[in-house]
Amino acid sequence: MRTLAIETATEACSVALFGGELPDERRYELIGRGHAERLVPMIAELSGRGRADRILVSLGPGSFTGVRIGLAAARALGLAWGAEVLGYPTLALVAAMNSDTGDTGHPGRLEMGVPPDILVCMAGGHGEWFVQPFLSPANQPSGPCRSLAPAAAVAEYGQQIVVGSRAGEFVALRGSGRAHEFLPDAAKAKWVAGTLLTSKLVPIYGRPPDARLPGA
Repeated sequence: MRTLAIETATEACSVALFGGELPDERRYELIGRGHAERLVPMIAELSGRGRADRILVSLGPGSFTGVRIGLAAARALGLAWGAEVLGYPTLALVAAMNSDTGDTGHPGRLEMGVPPDILVCMAGGHGEWFVQPFLSPANQPSGPCRSLAPAAAVAEYGQQIVVGSRAGEFVALRGSGRAHEFLPDAAKAKWVAGTLLTSKLVPIYGRPPDARLPGA
């Protein structure tokens, strides 16, 4: 079974084609904006023009436009190819990518039967950060995704391992901890826990909408 992974929730745009657990091919570009122009050509550059039996696509939170572009492409390709389409939370992918660092937390926690935990910290909207704690190495969330101002996030979370695009800023502001900075990469999408995959392709926005209906 071939799997195509699509990641467009941040300034990075990436796709990967899997025949097994490891990607056979991948494309990764740090583009900032312009996912709509680059995503489909990147998929077409893969063997067989990226055709797959299953598609994994990021649900966010992250860029409102980027997430919707990825979902639209995944739905269209799934329909054209008769492929199963499953979504995954972007922050879960970032948490799973921490295994590449080899930093899985204080070993004493495992000895006491308590899984180590890490904090994912990514850029949000209006100067806020998307933050969510995960258990390591199971990569299961241990709390909800929240959008918080930097000072509030630092006051709320005490995890010593912080990963994601704002990890360095978080650790510097708090004055303690270990930071691993990276953006989500579709080549690691198979690392997301299967229990977090969903056929409900609904964007995860991570914060209430800025626009409100009159009287709401």
